[in-house]
Amino acid sequence: MEEFSLITILAVFEEMFGRGLFWAMVLVALAITLAWIYVLVRDREMSMRKFLLAQLSMPLGGVAAVWFVMLMTNSGFADIGGPIDWLVLLGVFAAGAVGFAILVYVVQSLVRGKPAES
Repeated sequence: MEEFSLITILAVFEEMFGRGLFWAMVLVALAITLAWIYVLVRDREMSMRKFLLAQLSMPLGGVAAVWFVMLMTNSGFADIGGPIDWLVLLGVFAAGAVGFAILVYVVQSLVRGKPAES
């Protein structure tokens, strides 16, 4: 593979997760991102209390992301070969942690509603 492109990455992810699941995950991520933007515009500020609770949930999201990838790829920790595998696993953990934190913040904001004006 001499050329590395976005199409190549999409093909690899579609092969790993299956076309339907991959694009469903993309749509869910897009919906959560749009909901986060909506909440930020609606509230006009970030609540540090909600942000702290979202940050505290990050390890749970990271572990869930690693578990999900391991389940979907029929892999285990014994299958990890070299440093690049560990870096990819760390990237999956980080992406899952950040994504889950954003989801937790959005859910808190939508459930609790807009904060009262002072």
